[in-house]
Amino acid sequence: MCYGIMVSASVSNIHRYSFFVAMGYLTICHISRIYIFHYGILTTDFSGPLMIVTQKITTLAFQVHDGLGRRTEDLSAEQHRLALKVKPSFLEYSSYLLNFMSVIAGPCNNFKDYVAFIEGRHIHMKLLEVNWKQKDFHSLPDPSPTGAVIHKLYVTLGSLLLFLTLTKSFPVTCLVDDWFVHEANFLARLCYLYVVMQASKPKYYFAWTLADAVNNAAGFGFSGVDKNGNFCWDLLSNLNIWKIETATSFKMYLENWNIQTSTWLKCVCYERVPWYPTVLTFILSALWHGVYPGYYFTFLTGVPVTLAARAVRNNYRRYFLSSKALKAVYDVATWAATQLAVSYTAAPFVMLAVEPTISLYKSMYFYLHIVSLLIILYLPIKPQTHIQRQPQTLNSVNKKKMD
Repeated sequence: MCYGIMVSASVSNIHRYSFFVAMGYLTICHISRIYIFHYGILTTDFSGPLMIVTQKITTLAFQVHDGLGRRTEDLSAEQHRLALKVKPSFLEYSSYLLNFMSVIAGPCNNFKDYVAFIEGRHIHMKLLEVNWKQKDFHSLPDPSPTGAVIHKLYVTLGSLLLFLTLTKSFPVTCLVDDWFVHEANFLARLCYLYVVMQASKPKYYFAWTLADAVNNAAGFGFSGVDKNGNFCWDLLSNLNIWKIETATSFKMYLENWNIQTSTWLKCVCYERVPWYPTVLTFILSALWHGVYPGYYFTFLTGVPVTLAARAVRNNYRRYFLSSKALKAVYDVATWAATQLAVSYTAAPFVMLAVEPTISLYKSMYFYLHIVSLLIILYLPIKPQTHIQRQPQTLNSVNKKKMD
């Protein structure tokens, strides 16, 4: 009996052990990389691949836990779809973690999707999910990734050209220049901060789009058919550039930036913690990225900004939906506010150190911190329905369908 209890406890907690061991080892490596070996931020080293492997280890651990350690009726629809009823073999496990397509720059993907790709049934499985017969296909189609790969290679080329021109013309060091800190007026600082942060994006666009293209070229990444009958190869896409640049809310921006990492954070943290999911998810994101102080400035600033943006949207958006003109005014205003807020929040992420970050925020009078806190204090925030407290389980979904 005692042995049975121990085995049961082991099964129920193995995902937690895997999470803490993987994240602990990653954190130790981050510390050694910076404070022992003194590697620069642009040095190509082990930390990048290790971050991707950490995501995969923990994702797989939680999906095995969902399949073997939880009741089906307690899972959300997405958790049920990805749950694993059988533990992977050592060969499957090693292949998933270390396959050449994603070991360097990612992105993280789900074990079921990867195994389906290796076994040659990935595309067929996705077509069945979208019910291809309803998309006016008379026979099972054979989608080619060539068009998607060529398009993404063009995007990587454009991103590379922007990096070599725009990024070099507006380096992040401009934000600590005497002109910016002491001479420019507040409006000029706002605009210049936006330009500098825009100039820092092309390197991310380049790396993530190229990684996506590599997987697509191998035949991995098919996600189904859109409403117009076009084949989609965005299952592993890490960003949507158009939605990022036109985002009208902080939430919309984050949902389209580093998509696979956001999905991982949702899988291992946001959906599972019983308290303060937003705060804990931001802290985990900072810890996963590394130990530079700038990361923690960014993600801890993101918490009040996210809560404030949610409060404003919940309280005022409905007043601008009565006409197209008002909606257009709302969209323009929220687009500008979102882009400026992201620039302010993300600046420490690229500045890394404490001194330049404090210098920047002092020159900006900590305006977004103050505005966000005032909004949180004076605007009612509707309680968010959290998946762990009121989970949309398979039983609840089926009941809704019957109703």
